[in-house]
Amino acid sequence: MKVSDIISAIEEFAPLRIQEKWDNSGLLIGTPEDEVHGVLVGFDCTPELIDEAVSVGADMVVTHHPLIFRGLKRIRKDDPVGLAVIKAVSAGVAVYAAHTTADKVMEGVSGAMARKLGLKNVEILVPEDGDTGLGVIGDLPSPMSAEEAVAFVKKAFSLKVARVSRPIDGKISRIAMCGGSGADMISDALAAGAQMYLSGDISYHNFFTPDGLMIMDIGHFESEIDITGILFSVIRKKFPNFAVRVSERMENPVRYC
Repeated sequence: MKVSDIISAIEEFAPLRIQEKWDNSGLLIGTPEDEVHGVLVGFDCTPELIDEAVSVGADMVVTHHPLIFRGLKRIRKDDPVGLAVIKAVSAGVAVYAAHTTADKVMEGVSGAMARKLGLKNVEILVPEDGDTGLGVIGDLPSPMSAEEAVAFVKKAFSLKVARVSRPIDGKISRIAMCGGSGADMISDALAAGAQMYLSGDISYHNFFTPDGLMIMDIGHFESEIDITGILFSVIRKKFPNFAVRVSERMENPVRYC
């Protein structure tokens, strides 16, 4: 098995050409011709993930968030990104990221959010060419009050806490969502007829919502973590007898006290 084989399976699911212009998805460390004997799927490419890959005999890691996102001016062991780069190169571990590529397909991040809520009539929120685009929108199984909708979302995503704007009057039946940092799409959710919008990394001023729209920040990690299982399934379906596993050490870097 070669790195290129794993890449082909992932990019059949989430083509590299659809990534956002600012993104850095794709093969970040290694070459397509490198031999691969095992793959470890994670969420963030941390030094600990590389250590885990080495410990289980995986010579390739596939993550959602890119290890190298902005330009690197230095690679040092006292920086988590630099340390992960050093560990990966030293151990011969290839590193691949499916970031906005996995955000923009219906079976990816936002689609997984919709499936978790059992939404009906699900569509891409901001469509692009073909069946790709950012975010999704769909209908709840049945209309709910604001309080019921918040409780429903918290239960579906196993949330202890959430940041929520003022409740709207009337029932909520249509919900839009975007995994990760989706504040830029609030206006798109409103224009598409959503009464509630779910995402992460919502800033203070965004909670001053327009009439008829309620915002719920469920957390960046919480909204995207299911992509690890999806990427695992993509690789396992293509190569059912290959050694691929999901990391056992993924954790949310945000602590709620």
